[in-house]
Amino acid sequence: MKIGFAGLGAMGQCIVPRLIAAGHEVTGWNRNADKAAPLLALGMKWAHSPRALAAGSDVVFSILTDAAAVRAVALGPDGILAGLREDAVYLDMSTITPESSRAVSSEFAKAKRVMLDAPISGSPVTVNQGKASLMVAGDRAAFDRVLPVLLAIGPKATYIGESGLAVQLKLAINLVLMVEVIAFGEGVALAEKGGVDRRIAVEAMLSSVVASPVLGYRGPFILEGNMPAVPLADVTLQQKDMTMVLELARKLGQPAPLASAANEMMNACRGLGIDHNDFVIAHEAYRRLGGMSR
Repeated sequence: MKIGFAGLGAMGQCIVPRLIAAGHEVTGWNRNADKAAPLLALGMKWAHSPRALAAGSDVVFSILTDAAAVRAVALGPDGILAGLREDAVYLDMSTITPESSRAVSSEFAKAKRVMLDAPISGSPVTVNQGKASLMVAGDRAAFDRVLPVLLAIGPKATYIGESGLAVQLKLAINLVLMVEVIAFGEGVALAEKGGVDRRIAVEAMLSSVVASPVLGYRGPFILEGNMPAVPLADVTLQQKDMTMVLELARKLGQPAPLASAANEMMNACRGLGIDHNDFVIAHEAYRRLGGMSR
């Protein structure tokens, strides 16, 4: 298929090569054209606007920072909707609120075009390993039509239901992810304060019943010298998702006390000036709050 891809950040840099490797013709667009260079070297084509990107594509993806960016790229005068053909499908992979996603989707429906919310569960690590999964909501027939393309990105693509439900589930998953990683940091810090060597504590946890895929690749970051120079998700980015979780919980009248506690540790990281790191740095916040030296 001819695929358009808007948003060539960390996730786009991993997804586009998989689509190219699967034999699809991929055209990209990004506000900062410099990010396209490594993908152009792999054979990706370039579009000068989201509208031009959509006009030449059977399937269009976007993965953008926030709801404002999605609205601008999807609905702007030179946006995706302005160029999308009637027989094409637009999938937004961004992590935004269900309300925001439905608002954009309704504009596509008014124009007799199809938009699906299709967030991805995973990081650049899991995408590169071929282990990421996708959740998709909206028109079921459109989902069935683009399923082969989705399976080039990851081995599992699940239809969730009506528009907005996929991003709602993504926020629920991110809640669990955040609490799990923060609890890991809390546990390791507790073990350290009692005299256990950090490396031994990490290895023991990753060999125990609490081990999980996310801790398997993220847990070792807290060992000396292992923190990635480019975070998978820094504190600010992760807190953006958590504030959406908390707002969704408020609107639904659903208690989320663990999400609130995890969010407070992100505040602590920001207060300590370590928020430029991957959010697993919360372990360091726990150490400092517990009176342990750097």
